[in-house]
Amino acid sequence: MRNPRLFALTIAVLAGLFGVQFVISGYPVLALTRILILAVFAMGYNVLMGYTGLVSLGHALFFAAGLYGAGLAAYYGGVALPIAFAAGIAAAAVLSLVVGLLALRTQTVSFMIVTLMFAQAGYLATLHFSAITGGDQGLSLPAHARSFSLLGQEIALTSATARYNIALAVFAVVLLALYALTQGPRGRLFAAVRENPERTRMLGYDVGRIRLLAFTVSGTVSGVAGALYGLMFGFIGSSFAEFRSSIEVLLFTLVGGPGTLFGPLVGTTVMTLLIDRLSGLTSAYLIAVGVLLIVLTLWFPKGILGTIRDRWAPWLR
Repeated sequence: MRNPRLFALTIAVLAGLFGVQFVISGYPVLALTRILILAVFAMGYNVLMGYTGLVSLGHALFFAAGLYGAGLAAYYGGVALPIAFAAGIAAAAVLSLVVGLLALRTQTVSFMIVTLMFAQAGYLATLHFSAITGGDQGLSLPAHARSFSLLGQEIALTSATARYNIALAVFAVVLLALYALTQGPRGRLFAAVRENPERTRMLGYDVGRIRLLAFTVSGTVSGVAGALYGLMFGFIGSSFAEFRSSIEVLLFTLVGGPGTLFGPLVGTTVMTLLIDRLSGLTSAYLIAVGVLLIVLTLWFPKGILGTIRDRWAPWLR
């Protein structure tokens, strides 16, 4: 087993997240459910930015693809929620592959601009076809579309406990899958492309294919988060496709530590709780968040876990 200490930490974190639901209740459960889903979004983004070194400004597109793929299938198609969830993931996977084939023809700043343009096109499409998507007003999933049967048991997503455990199960699957990916040969290739693409190419590897794989995996995982978010909370709307969502996931990754397995979870938790707390105290909370981010960057230049990894725990990657 590669990196056994990181694997042990992974199991411990999952066990802790499972047990915490027995000591908290009410709003904290809802908040933690949202954090887990957004952490999956950040984990997807981290595959591209943290492990492969490509900065995208358009990942809201893939989150929205999962959101609308699942939400519209449940709203209009009346399909079972597991099928709707799969439809959302498939939509994000296909879209990320197509966008990756086009966007990866560019590099650095051009790549950032192209991904932003694709995301903005997707956002405008959700507004233009508002008769179907609901536009800014969005669509609320009906009650019958918020439950499904599993092994003869009816599971209602209106239950906070059900939502939390489903979100935790998806988070665990994604976390373990990314552990296997990033700690295995593919992960080493991602890091090689990030550090020195020319040398990687000289060693006989197809850098373009490696980047496309990373982009597709990244977009698909982001779509998993979007599909889960829409079905868990029963709402889909254009606001999730806005540029703000792309910036938020970038901040989650930067604060937690790019290129670390748990950086997205740490960054999402810190930023979400920070914004929730400060927004309840002042309408100028974004200024306070900005100041705190500057201070955090000065103390942790590579993110919280990224700095800890570089200084004390090199295995924390």
